[in-house]
Amino acid sequence: MRKFFVSLALVLASTFGSTATATAADKLVVLELYTSQGCSSCPPADALLHKIDAEYEDVIALAFHVDYWDYIGWKDVFADPAFSKRQKDYGRAAGHRSVFTPQMVIGGLDHVVGLKPMDVANVIQAHRAVQDKVQISARRAGQDVVITLVPKGSEGEYRVLLIGYTAAETVAIKRGENAGKTITYANTVREMTDLGKWNGASAKSIRHRWPEGDKAAVLVQEAGMGPVVGAARAR
Repeated sequence: MRKFFVSLALVLASTFGSTATATAADKLVVLELYTSQGCSSCPPADALLHKIDAEYEDVIALAFHVDYWDYIGWKDVFADPAFSKRQKDYGRAAGHRSVFTPQMVIGGLDHVVGLKPMDVANVIQAHRAVQDKVQISARRAGQDVVITLVPKGSEGEYRVLLIGYTAAETVAIKRGENAGKTITYANTVREMTDLGKWNGASAKSIRHRWPEGDKAAVLVQEAGMGPVVGAARAR
């Protein structure tokens, strides 16, 4: 484990460097980690997500806890069948026969093993160069979030997703493969809401209740589990 963290620090420093904050205002890369408290291979990937979130403003790093490891002795307290389904839908869209943890999906397109920081860093770097097809603003208004979508590219069939998440959650795991460990998870997704379709032809405004969690993000994604074409944090 110590070797992993040394490798992680070197990779983040050399590959991300100082460009992360420089591009933050122009482009946000969405990184989805599919993880489980019942998976012994997941803690290093959870730590990698935590590190990326803490240091790189141009990455929206989200942890989706899946439920298909619950049977081995510990029920993940953040797991949701909807998150497992999202991961499996990604797999089907990519032509994969199975899914695994820890897995990262970057930009809704590239699938990376969450234990390989160099691979993760390289894919994030590539996605920084991809132009978004929508400009998104999202702001908190009382108990609601107000979202504005402005097209920047061609029309298409898109889904608008509202993600609610918590910045930090600490769990003492008592059973299963990680028994005895206390882990602090970053950006744990607590709610995912599909706000409907958008064709990208004209600007659109949406008002919705603030989701569960102390933070929120908006993703616009091509229908059929295609690429994420725009993202924003709610402020």
